[in-house]
Amino acid sequence: MTDYGHNLSFGTFITPANERPQDAVELASLTEQSGLDLVTFQDHPYQPAFLDTWTLLSWVAAKTTTVHLSGNVINLPLRPPAVLARAAASLDLLSGGRFELGLGAGAFWEAIEAMGGPRRTPGQGVDALEEAIEIIRAIWDPAGGHAVNLDGEHYRIHGAKPGPEPAHDVSIWLGAVKPRMLGLTGRKADGWLPSLPYFTLADLDRGNEIIDEAAVAAGRDAREVRRLINIQGTFGSTNQGFLKGPPGQWVEELLPFVLERGFSTFILMVDEPRAIEIYGAEVAPALREAVAAERDRAGTTSGEVVRSPKALALRREGIDYEVLPASLRVGAIEPGDRGYRKVCSTYFRAGSPGLVLAPERAEQLGDALAFAREQQVPLSIRSGGHGISGRSTNDGGIVIDVGKLNEIVVLDAESGRIRLGPGARWGDVAQALAPHGLAMSSGDYGDVGVGGLATAGGIGLLVRKHGLTIDHVVAAEILLADGTTVRASAERNAELFWALRGAGANFGIVTAFELEAYRLSDVVFADMTFEAGDLAQLLERWGQIVEEAPRELTSFLSASARSARVLSVYASEDTNAAVDALTPLLGIATVIDQQAGLAPYAALIPPHGNQHRGSSTPPLISNGFAEHFTPVISRRLASGLRSGVGSLLSIRSVGGAVNDIAPNATAYAHRHQNFNISSLAYGVPDRDFHGYWDELRTHLDGLYPSFETDLRPERLYDAFPEPTLSRLRELKARYDPDNVFNQNFAIPQIDSERRRPALV
Repeated sequence: MTDYGHNLSFGTFITPANERPQDAVELASLTEQSGLDLVTFQDHPYQPAFLDTWTLLSWVAAKTTTVHLSGNVINLPLRPPAVLARAAASLDLLSGGRFELGLGAGAFWEAIEAMGGPRRTPGQGVDALEEAIEIIRAIWDPAGGHAVNLDGEHYRIHGAKPGPEPAHDVSIWLGAVKPRMLGLTGRKADGWLPSLPYFTLADLDRGNEIIDEAAVAAGRDAREVRRLINIQGTFGSTNQGFLKGPPGQWVEELLPFVLERGFSTFILMVDEPRAIEIYGAEVAPALREAVAAERDRAGTTSGEVVRSPKALALRREGIDYEVLPASLRVGAIEPGDRGYRKVCSTYFRAGSPGLVLAPERAEQLGDALAFAREQQVPLSIRSGGHGISGRSTNDGGIVIDVGKLNEIVVLDAESGRIRLGPGARWGDVAQALAPHGLAMSSGDYGDVGVGGLATAGGIGLLVRKHGLTIDHVVAAEILLADGTTVRASAERNAELFWALRGAGANFGIVTAFELEAYRLSDVVFADMTFEAGDLAQLLERWGQIVEEAPRELTSFLSASARSARVLSVYASEDTNAAVDALTPLLGIATVIDQQAGLAPYAALIPPHGNQHRGSSTPPLISNGFAEHFTPVISRRLASGLRSGVGSLLSIRSVGGAVNDIAPNATAYAHRHQNFNISSLAYGVPDRDFHGYWDELRTHLDGLYPSFETDLRPERLYDAFPEPTLSRLRELKARYDPDNVFNQNFAIPQIDSERRRPALV
């Protein structure tokens, strides 16, 4: 008898009766409103008196926002596992990561057979369930890159494509009764879900024993299996028997189930609204408090993440995992954890960090940074995770992922003042600002994170009209290397504020930004594709037109050896002026396709929320700025594509409002150029790619750190020309004398012994 240490959760088990279909939905909504964690429905597809459980789950997911959902339990024989896996992943994605998969091997075989399902013996049912779990988990793992194949006794899958991937690690809970099912639960499942009315206490103890033995034999820790239980009872003023009385009696009677039998999720079988309200308001919080007090007395930790011996063997040298602060343990992800593939990589690079810390609150960042500083491994900081340079992950080190610090708050719609967490993504920001008639130029892809872009520069689709993202940052809160959190603005810590806007990755972890967004309703966009037979001439013509165009026009060009695509935005709803500005672009080469329209800016960078997988052979990326597209630059870029030394060319117009800012006003000093030019190459030797760019750089002027994988020392001078670099070096010695933040265009110090400035 044991307490497995899981955090407690509470839910309801609602009858999906079809006589009054909205009753089940209303009870599910009440479950959420009552502060409970989970709502479940039984699944008997052959029962005409019941709604279809899967349809009901989908409907309830759309009617709720926080409560998790599950079948209790899903009837496997009537739901093919490959299809079930896709349905479960889809519902999890649509609900924002709120679905869990309760599974049963099957019962009432005559009814199943009458519906066209197979008739199985109990042993066959267990074998089929084991095969199904293997299929489901393989379908949920598109990152594995392999088709799903299984020649089982009950299921034969040949070449099924994996995906979609669920939004979170969906748990598989088994409704197990007999020893073989209990053994399967211990070997393969994430949870055991019995119903108390059908078990004696001795049955529960024996079930736990079988599950634990099977888990250990399979190389697992028995604590990996959550113990859930369906319970029945009534509320009253006096004790009328087990779970029949006042809420305090319920707490007393359920407490031993946690401390002595390890159950941590209690699902009330109920269709009575008042009982749900009492359960949520009085039983759940009181039982949590009682368990916490008992665990404190026993010196045990609630909610500790448990890892199997196999996962523990994957831990990396140089990281003392055992001293990780308790405040960080729940969100910590290590190699071997099921969620590891979702957090180890960036857009292009497949990283392999030894530990990813994902604090949920800004206050936890201090613990994460202090822990990371004590370890003997690299440290990377990640916001949205896009990070095309790859420097927001590493191999064998620690990643502090601020993706959960993703608030988006409009502080004052009239002035445009907004507050953003570093983990927010720009597509979500655009969607949140649009109802207020506000916008912020912020890259060209909604998946990009706020933190990286708002400290590096922010070249976006509105840049010529409204400038860089950093030009609209008015304040920031930043966690410094020594654990101090300070506010930086023009009035407070002004030198730090200067450095954050362009070289922020070198000085700390920004925990919040304040920006001034601007009024913008609809914009005119145009998407044109051209033949690239004479790419050099196309580039010169395009560059000249863009330079001469009104500031409202921002234009980005991408090209391969055969074609060029020009995406342009006219930052106004004045369609006549937009047509005048866009029409000349149609003359730069032979048009293959083109479309244009009027749309909200938010529609151009929709949210994505991608899980980045990187690449085992990440591309080389280099970039530079140019004032004009000279014939030499244009010919050199065209020849690079033809030779294959660059697979893809990307050019972003800057200039305009960007150049209204003085070069010394921010650490981003590139305030006279009109274009940023970058190219990407796969499978090209470093020496060939670097040689090509070394020659090209003699015709360029500076670079943008976010688009650069060449970390040779001379690139630092391209990114931060003098006197910017010297100023940054002096500040680096003051604010980060130990060079803690050294993974993203690290700035060498002038004098690490200099005294720190006074912080206010």
